[in-house]
Amino acid sequence: MKKIILFAMVVLLGAFMAACGSSNAEEGSNSEEVTIGYFPNINHVAGMVAEEKELYSESLPDGTTVNYQYFPDGSAFMTALETGDIEAGIVGPGPAMNHYTSGAEVSVVAAGSAGGTVIMARKDAGIESPEDLAGKNFISPRVGCTHDVQFETQMKEDFGMTTDRVNGEIKHVTGKPATYSNMFATGNVDVATVPEPWASFIEEEGTGEVLIDTPEVAYGQTLPAAVFVTSNELIENDPELVQNIVDAHKNATEFIQNNPDEAKTIAIEKIKDITDQELSSEVIDRAWERIDFTYEVDAEVLQEFANSSYDLGFLDEQPDLSGLVDKQFIE
Repeated sequence: MKKIILFAMVVLLGAFMAACGSSNAEEGSNSEEVTIGYFPNINHVAGMVAEEKELYSESLPDGTTVNYQYFPDGSAFMTALETGDIEAGIVGPGPAMNHYTSGAEVSVVAAGSAGGTVIMARKDAGIESPEDLAGKNFISPRVGCTHDVQFETQMKEDFGMTTDRVNGEIKHVTGKPATYSNMFATGNVDVATVPEPWASFIEEEGTGEVLIDTPEVAYGQTLPAAVFVTSNELIENDPELVQNIVDAHKNATEFIQNNPDEAKTIAIEKIKDITDQELSSEVIDRAWERIDFTYEVDAEVLQEFANSSYDLGFLDEQPDLSGLVDKQFIE
């Protein structure tokens, strides 16, 4: 009989404690899930640092589950954002602008970085200058992506060349930047418009050489190489959550600025985890010199870049980005 009474007391005590725990969880925590997206590129180091340092978990309400999703290109990222598979993250400005002008209800709420695009030529391809590109082929991550627009803008404005997309003399193919060095080595492509760290990796591997470095690439130092975006629906329905997300992104950016050596180590490890490619510290050091990590974003530069996308035929209508940038969360 005593055992039965003791067991009943334990059960009641457990139930009471569980009830107390449930009450505290409801009052002080949030069971929401938030998924952040980014690419395994140096321009997206803020995403890597935020993940490694658990900065979103620190910024978001207690109990929030934070997930991460990695993307091979901007189109896949933007589709995930529009369908609600991710809440926010880092993407190139090209896909963000293209989807916005196509009717996507999204906002750029911060920058991710600037710079980092390099135009590389395959070793022994007989390319000494951009004038030699007639009849050659070039690769970019995606048709109409940020790096594609930078390359095609420069070729058209500075050298009067266009791609086979508009019956021009340069053939365009697409592929993942992590594969570019191998594609150079096999002779499959002649030129690549490359985001870091893959430009520096190509240099180290010796499969390609710099044709146009970051400062001379179209929009090379003024255009955000990556922007931080979220949906207008989330901004409207939960601006506090958006502020928490952006605060974490800002903290990650400031960590990179103040702790470059540790941030480089994080980048090396995360890129290896995601792509199975281990980059040397020399590659990362070289890539770092071409990039400015900042969350400040200039709407006028984005508009100029969008105008270039329209001039190249990537957009069907003259773009108006007047509602794309929302700076309230970084001010």
